[in-house]
Amino acid sequence: MPGLQISIVAAAFVAASFSFTTLSQAQEQTPRQVLFSNVNIFNGVDGELVENGSVLIVGNLIKAVSADPIEAPDAFVVDGEGRTLMPGLIDMHSHLCLRDGIPWARTDYDQMLAGAYTSLVLIDYLDQGFTTTRDTGCNVLGIAKGVNNGVIPGPRIYPSGGVISQTGGHGDIGFFNDMPGTVDDLEKHGWSYIADGVTEARRAARHNFRGGATQIKVMAGGGVASEFDPLHMTQMSVEEMEAIVEVARDYGSYVTVHAYHDRSVNRAIDAGVRTIEHNFLVSEETIIRMANEGVALSAQAVMSLEAFADPESITFFSADQKNKARAVNAGAKQMFEWALKHNVLIVTGGDMFGPDVGRQAENLIWFNKIANNNLLTLQTATSNAAEVLSWSGEMSKYKDGPLGVIQEGAYADIILVNGNPLEDLDAVLRDNVDFVMKDGLVYKNWLPTENAPEFRPINPNRNAYLSR
Repeated sequence: MPGLQISIVAAAFVAASFSFTTLSQAQEQTPRQVLFSNVNIFNGVDGELVENGSVLIVGNLIKAVSADPIEAPDAFVVDGEGRTLMPGLIDMHSHLCLRDGIPWARTDYDQMLAGAYTSLVLIDYLDQGFTTTRDTGCNVLGIAKGVNNGVIPGPRIYPSGGVISQTGGHGDIGFFNDMPGTVDDLEKHGWSYIADGVTEARRAARHNFRGGATQIKVMAGGGVASEFDPLHMTQMSVEEMEAIVEVARDYGSYVTVHAYHDRSVNRAIDAGVRTIEHNFLVSEETIIRMANEGVALSAQAVMSLEAFADPESITFFSADQKNKARAVNAGAKQMFEWALKHNVLIVTGGDMFGPDVGRQAENLIWFNKIANNNLLTLQTATSNAAEVLSWSGEMSKYKDGPLGVIQEGAYADIILVNGNPLEDLDAVLRDNVDFVMKDGLVYKNWLPTENAPEFRPINPNRNAYLSR
């Protein structure tokens, strides 16, 4: 009987593979079969759970989904014991290499340690049940390639490469006294590109795609945590953004932008941008335009509604940064309400790093405080997210099947959670995620089945897990 290959992380930097049975070389050539039984199935699309259903995995794809038992005598059977089986979560706004902020990466450590820390973040995402992430600004092009080639464990990565910013923009991460023409160390390593003018903007976009980017991220307005750009500022000319959008279209992909207010968002839409990150300070008229023109909103609820609710507690923020955080917190709730009212396509992403990297799913909890709609909130991290990811077209490395859904032919990216997330979203929090499969391989298994080896993931960020 073909065994179930389990890919797990046994120490901070060591990935090991285990199997339930020893496979011969001939058996390795036979696609693995895994049968989930006794599970309630949330397909990522609608609000009807298939109770006591079954799902058959062959290789890295879903072969069958049924409310009735599935006959698969050669499959390894995983008894879900009444848990909810659902698509692996998708985080649409990650900064995988931004461990503890720009000063940390620029001044305190080198790129070797930044990469090592990134590998821990990848493990943490999997442990939380996030099997796919869209990175919106970091040099993780090589990291993504390593994950794709099986060199390191991690979620699927849709990388943007270095963000594209103007001088003094949100992606200008140098020192305040840099002279014109100075190339910051992080820019040298591909964290961002300072592009002034159409030619430089076009070159930066092409360079990212050359390295494997699946979409492009542009800084179109001011930010909270950055030093040089006021929140009200509009960044990148429409001509510069049009040049970047043209490059993305030539590659069959799209552009997403960091923007907060009407002028920056509308300029980006004028240029052909398809996704807005943040968007917290726009008017209802801009939200209506987004809905009418099919522009998606990437929502960061936990940052805007929780973290910025008390800026005084953010000790490393200057007085100006604290004021910017207050403005974002004041506008976020109203913006989310308008986006829900006008049926904007919404996806969610945590935008968290450092100590908060282990709280990605809380972004869903905070978004649902406004949405009050468990199904829609789950869709923002499953089927809605997969729809936006599909806009990368042929630049995506994942062409064998759809993501974000449980259906025949989809990728076998699956989590089992304790509880019904359509009734209680806490079911998707880390402590309730008992089983994580990505691409047909198991990265976390807390199921108390006699057929499975006793395994608890060693997570350097969550030492309490070692004693579970």
